[in-house]
Amino acid sequence: MSTPLPLPSPTQQVRPAISRGKFLAVVGPGLVVMLADTDAGSIITAAQSGAQWGYKLLILQLVLIPILFVVQELTVRLGLATQRGHGELIRETFGRGWAWLSVGTLCVACVGALLTQLSGIAGLAQLFGVPVVPAIVVTIAGIIFMVWTGSYHSVERVAIAFGLFELAFVFVAWRSAPDIHEVAAQFFAVPLADSQYLYLAAANIGAVIMPWMVFYQQSAVVDKGLGLGDLKAARIDTAIGALITQLIMAAVLITTGAVLSGGSGTSVKLDNVSQIADALTPTLGYSVGRIVFAMGLAGAALVATVVVCLTAAWGLGEVAGYKRSLEHNPREAPWFYGVFSLVLVAGGVLVTSGADLVKLSVAVQVMNALLLPVVLGFLFLLARRALTGPHRLNGWYAWVAGTLIVVTSVFGVFAAVSGLIG
Repeated sequence: MSTPLPLPSPTQQVRPAISRGKFLAVVGPGLVVMLADTDAGSIITAAQSGAQWGYKLLILQLVLIPILFVVQELTVRLGLATQRGHGELIRETFGRGWAWLSVGTLCVACVGALLTQLSGIAGLAQLFGVPVVPAIVVTIAGIIFMVWTGSYHSVERVAIAFGLFELAFVFVAWRSAPDIHEVAAQFFAVPLADSQYLYLAAANIGAVIMPWMVFYQQSAVVDKGLGLGDLKAARIDTAIGALITQLIMAAVLITTGAVLSGGSGTSVKLDNVSQIADALTPTLGYSVGRIVFAMGLAGAALVATVVVCLTAAWGLGEVAGYKRSLEHNPREAPWFYGVFSLVLVAGGVLVTSGADLVKLSVAVQVMNALLLPVVLGFLFLLARRALTGPHRLNGWYAWVAGTLIVVTSVFGVFAAVSGLIG
C-alpha cells in the first residue's frame, strides 16, 4: 500500500525541542553508525586506495560527506516521524514482499560486513602471534555478554568507546607528513578511464554508504526513545559522525599514499594486515606503530561487529514481527537475541576459513555499491510516501536528495561493473 503513515501522537511520540543541556542525551545513534561505517573493511579499502593511487581517490572521500549526511538524515527523519524501523516501514508502505526483498539485501550486506570485521580481528591476532580461534571466541563471547546484559544506552556507550580508537589513524596521518603540493596536484587527477581505478572508486562508495547503516540508525533512534523534538540534535549527531568517518577514511588513504609511494601515486598492492600495519605505522616506530594500528583497527572492527549484528536482528524482526529491542531482556525477546547471537557465531565460524582479508574487504564494499539502487531507492520513496506534513521530503531538498541518490547509485554500479569486467 502507498497511503502515508500518520505522524505519531504528539502526546506519545513528540518531545519538546531539546535543550542544550540534553544534547548529549540525544547524541549516539549517528555517531555509532558512522564509527561503524569506518569499519575494518573500509579502513583496508582506504589503505589499498592510497597504496595503489596515491591521493587520486581523496576527492571522492570529500564528495561523499554531504551524500552520506543526506542519506542518513532521511533515515533519521523517517525513524523519528514514524517510530518504525526501516524494514517495518517498507512492509507497511509497500507490502511484505518488498520488505523481504529489502531485508534480503540487508542480510547479504551484513554477512559480508561481519566477515570483514572478524577477519580483521583475526588478522590482528596473527599480527601479534595470538592463535586466531581463541581470539575470535573471546571476542564473540564478550560481545554477546555485553549485548545480552546491557540496555540500549550501555551498548551505545561501549560502541562509541570502541569506535573512538579509530581517531588514532588521524594522528598517524599527521605524522606521515604528506607533501601538500603533491596532494593538490593529484586531487583532481581522476583517471576515470582506468577500470582498476573505477573498481576501487566503487569500493570506496560502498565502504561509505552501506545498506545496514540505513536500517541501523532508523531502528536505533526508535529503540533509544527519541522523538520529533530531537530531530535537530539528531541531525547534528549525524553531521558530526559523517565528518569524523570521512576524516578517518581520508587519513588512512593519505598515510598509505605518503608512505608507500611518497605521494607519487606509484601503485603498490597490500596483501595482508601485516603489510597494512607496516604501511600505516613507520613514522611511529615498529612497536608503538603496531599498537596504535591495532587499537584503531580493533576499535573499527568491534563497533562495526556490534552494529552489523544488531542491524540483522532488528531488520529481520521488523519484517517477521518478533520483539526486537535492547530494552527487553533475552527472555522477553528470545528471537531478537537469538538472531543476534546466531549471526555473530556463524560469522566467527566462517572467518576461520582463512580467506584473503584484503580482497574480501574490497569485494564486500563493491557489493555494497551494487546494492545502492535498491537501498537508496526505497529510502527516497519512503521519504516521499510515508511522511506527511513538514517532514515529508519535497521541494528543492527533494530534488537535491533525489539527484544525489541517482548519481551516487548510477556511478557506484557503473564503476563496480566496469571494474569487474575491465
